[in-house]
Amino acid sequence: MTGKLLDREEYVEQEYFFRVYRERLLEGVPSQEILQTVHEEILATTRLPMAIDFMRAEILHSGRICNAMERLGHYFTPFQSFVMRRCEDEEARFEQITALRILELEARYRIDAPRPAGLFIYQLECVARNRLGYTDGLRAIAEDPLYPTEWRRWILRMRGDLGTLELGDLIYRVSEHADHRPRSMRPGPDAPAADNPEKTSSALFGEQEGRIAKANIGRDPLFLFAALQRHLNYPSVPRLKATDTDQKLPGFLELRLQRIEQKLKVMEMETRGGIDLSRFYRKSDQPPDFSQQDLPRS
Repeated sequence: MTGKLLDREEYVEQEYFFRVYRERLLEGVPSQEILQTVHEEILATTRLPMAIDFMRAEILHSGRICNAMERLGHYFTPFQSFVMRRCEDEEARFEQITALRILELEARYRIDAPRPAGLFIYQLECVARNRLGYTDGLRAIAEDPLYPTEWRRWILRMRGDLGTLELGDLIYRVSEHADHRPRSMRPGPDAPAADNPEKTSSALFGEQEGRIAKANIGRDPLFLFAALQRHLNYPSVPRLKATDTDQKLPGFLELRLQRIEQKLKVMEMETRGGIDLSRFYRKSDQPPDFSQQDLPRS
């Protein structure tokens, strides 16, 4: 079910909620406790506290937040529910910390006059970088209430064209840059006629987006995303840092692993013919002195 656009203060509180949720998870706080305490920090004039109560009840019942977000389709977008479902999937290698960061930045972009083009590129890059699946991902993106009807139709049609056409070519075809070219040089038979003043342009992307997309045809789509961020200040997608994956073990676990490793080495030496204790003998040219003066007196 496609919901409606929310007020600005709702997105402000959503950004705060996803950020606090992520930060407290990194501190080792359980999700149930986070949802119980953050409820009191959210602005009471918004609908987010009621949504958090429902999420807390659902996580106690099923252990998953995505179920509650999907049932709250009038408040959370299908893309938000899709991201949380993918991170809670046991078979997916998609961390919940990354998912919350994605939703945090998306809510931040929605605060101040978001553009459909910017939101689409951000959501698509999130799907591409984290390998969330284009089929289900584009369907969830198309159901976002921010997109007009022509945008939803193009996104759904793009699901079938993305495997045969490049992303840069698909964006270029629906840009103003393609509209302004002569009829004989336009891509596709259904390209809009720029020389016909009675026909309204159906471009979804602007002139600059079309130029950047055309320049990146034949290249990695990630280069297209990066170019749009550099030149047009499109929102950037969070990336997993090396420190997030290479976390050190606690001290007691590190010590225990060292002891296990030593025991395995001893067992390996025993299976190979016994332990050579001569390696541990003290090497000295002088024989030991067992005189009476060295013996303890009774």
